[in-house]
Amino acid sequence: MSPTGPSGDAGDARLLRRTWRRLILWSGGITLAILVVLGGAIYLTVDRSLSDSTEQRLQSRADQIANFINRASGQDASLGPQLQTGIVFGGPTSGTLAMVIGPANESVGPQSSGISGLPDMAAVAVARSGVTDVRQTTIEGTPIQLVTEPITRHGATYVIQVIADRTAEARALQYLLIVLVVGGIGAIGLSVAGGAFYARRALVPIRDSLRRQREFAADASHELRTPLTVVRGSVEHLLRHPTSTIADQRETIDDMKAEADHLTELVDALLLLARADSGTIELDRQPLDLADVTTTALEPLAGIAAAHGVTLRLDARPTPALGDALRLRQLVTILADNAIQHSPVGGTVSIRTEPEGDRAIVTVADDGPGIRPEDLPRVFERFWRATDAPSGGAGLGLSIARWIVERHGGTIDATSPPGAGALFEVSLPTR
Repeated sequence: MSPTGPSGDAGDARLLRRTWRRLILWSGGITLAILVVLGGAIYLTVDRSLSDSTEQRLQSRADQIANFINRASGQDASLGPQLQTGIVFGGPTSGTLAMVIGPANESVGPQSSGISGLPDMAAVAVARSGVTDVRQTTIEGTPIQLVTEPITRHGATYVIQVIADRTAEARALQYLLIVLVVGGIGAIGLSVAGGAFYARRALVPIRDSLRRQREFAADASHELRTPLTVVRGSVEHLLRHPTSTIADQRETIDDMKAEADHLTELVDALLLLARADSGTIELDRQPLDLADVTTTALEPLAGIAAAHGVTLRLDARPTPALGDALRLRQLVTILADNAIQHSPVGGTVSIRTEPEGDRAIVTVADDGPGIRPEDLPRVFERFWRATDAPSGGAGLGLSIARWIVERHGGTIDATSPPGAGALFEVSLPTR
């Protein structure tokens, strides 16, 4: 089965599907990682901000009570009725509940929280060691935050404990988490959908490249097989006549030389196209006169044209351009040789160079049978040859010509007016 057959196409399809899935997974995975990091940072930042805000309220309330105790006169027993404990409504410390615990862990002041688990004696014990304790806990299923700090009066250590309900904060964080999760799922879904769409579009040139590569390999194999078959047949013929002289086998040897030359040209063309595809060929762009380049390129073709009974006609007007002289000579040679091969005996190939604004124009015309309208879109394809094309070519010359023109930033077009042969026009930038 040929490389371009169903087996090759199926292999390409499997490779592209695997690549497509991996691109989608990478797109979704990267988006997920970004969302997890970003969402986690947002959640922790908001949580910390709310906690710090509540802590500031609690600390402010505790400082107010501590200042009152420090300024109070009289005995310790006088503190009870004067302490501003309990719940505060309004102001910067709104919503906080304060308690004062005496040296013997008794409540000091007019308040009674009425809540099981308050005051938090574990926090009180920490505060009696001389440090301010800040913690979050849960009392009767309600999340709270406490600030517990010690204060010394007349040699006795009192503890101030201020509590704030964190239910609203917990609810806000819960809503934030829902928004982040739902938004993250939506973002991942959009990322996967967008990744699938763009991955499919990105794989289009890869798919085309694989197809062209397989077609190129199949066509190259076909083109190489013919001259190799001729050479092998000639060698076998020589082996069957070991006593023959070179003069006796001159025709066979000439066939072998012709096919060897054909193979050399074909391999050189294939190497050039392979290097062109890989982008390893650099052009040596220099100011030049396209008329001189064209004249130089046509000199070796004069004998070939004469052997075919074709007349070369050159109208070379001074045409400044910027390009690689070697590649431009190759371009003119390909177009002129192609025109000679397609011209009838007694025909004329006309080559013309002329400036046109900021462009340099080269036209090559012949008076052969021309190009069929349905063949015009394919004349620059690799290995493509018309059904009525002369024998001996490999269908690579015009592909190389197009590559040379495009690498110079120009354009090449083929037209075939009815009854007027084929016309190739090259337009190159002058700077």
